[in-house]
Amino acid sequence: MLDETPKRFDRIIAILIQLQSKKIVKAQELADRFDCSLRTIYRDIRTLEASGVPIYSEAGVGYALMEGYRLPPVMFTREEVSSFIAAEKLMQKFTDPSLGNHYASAMFKLKSVLRSNDKDWFSNIESRVLMQTAEPMFSDSSPNTLAVLFESIAEKKQVLLTYKTLEAEEASNRNIEPVGVFHDNNNWYFLGYCHLRKDYRQFRTDRIQGIQKTDHDFTIEHDSLETYLTKNETIPTTKVRILVDKKIACYLRYEQKYHGYVSEKELDGQIEMTFMCRDIESGFPRWFLMFGDYATILEPERLKVRTLELLEVNRKRLL
Repeated sequence: MLDETPKRFDRIIAILIQLQSKKIVKAQELADRFDCSLRTIYRDIRTLEASGVPIYSEAGVGYALMEGYRLPPVMFTREEVSSFIAAEKLMQKFTDPSLGNHYASAMFKLKSVLRSNDKDWFSNIESRVLMQTAEPMFSDSSPNTLAVLFESIAEKKQVLLTYKTLEAEEASNRNIEPVGVFHDNNNWYFLGYCHLRKDYRQFRTDRIQGIQKTDHDFTIEHDSLETYLTKNETIPTTKVRILVDKKIACYLRYEQKYHGYVSEKELDGQIEMTFMCRDIESGFPRWFLMFGDYATILEPERLKVRTLELLEVNRKRLL
């Protein structure tokens, strides 16, 4: 029979931390969190009481610690508490489930050291803050992507990656040495050395079908993540100028930076925007067509031609 003592010890400590995180904690709430029976929770509470933890209970209400009992003696300002609320909501929506669960556990520990009146203040705000995402950032088949990447980077161990590119029909398996993780344009990415391609590649987390850490050490001493991202700035660019109606220019602010936005100036109620663009064959003209009925291409001529080509393709498809 397996020894359940370590598991039970961890659960009892976690119960103590959760008791410190709220004024009242229901037994069913504890049972749901730790996936155990109410009888097990009652037994663990008795163990805490026997060890000297001052717990009082009220039938039909729940358990609470005697006021003044705090471990450890750490205090936070309300401004700091506000930052924790924002961070918790971001972690719930913008990380994978595995890392999110670890953060939730950390938040129980953090809440446990708040004063009683700060706990009420925290709860009042917490229930009124929501974070929403338009698209899933992780595949259902790889729910622990970020957690594995963090471990891999910290321990300098390769990962075995099952990855499906946008163009490929089938996913491929690759051994990768992750260099770093970053968030950009509403997606999580990681950059790593790909042993299949013998070069550094960038991977989007929602296209990862599977990931697992291996026992293989890194074979290369990698530079910092910023070094490789900066190298992308040396890609040749083309100067682009467009004239946009002033009334819609404000709606382009978010995406314009991803197309090499440089500057703008107002001309007779219109906005002239200048870009140093890396992709005038696909990326920029497709973006331009989203608002093209309110804009004019000033230069280069090739961008005008390419935009007309895309319009012609669309026209034929609509016939």
